[in-house]
Amino acid sequence: MSFDEDDQVVLHDKHSEFDGETGTITQTMESMFGDVTYTISFEDGQEAGVPEDALEAAPEPESADEDDEE
Repeated sequence: MSFDEDDQVVLHDKHSEFDGETGTITQTMESMFGDVTYTISFEDGQEAGVPEDALEAAPEPESADEDDEE
C-alpha cells in the first residue's frame, strides 16, 4: 500500500522514538531505484526516510455525526 501526503499513519520501528505513534505524512521521496520513503510529522517532532513497510494506515476516527443521523 502506498501513502500520500496528509495521510495519517502509524509508525512501526522499534529503533524510533516515535514507534507506535500516529503521525501525518508531510513528504514522499522516490529513489532512482523506485523505492519510496516518507517524512512523517508527529506532535513532538518528525521522522524522515521511513520505508513503506514500517507504516500502517491509521484507523479512521469515528465521527460523532454518524450517531446523530436517526
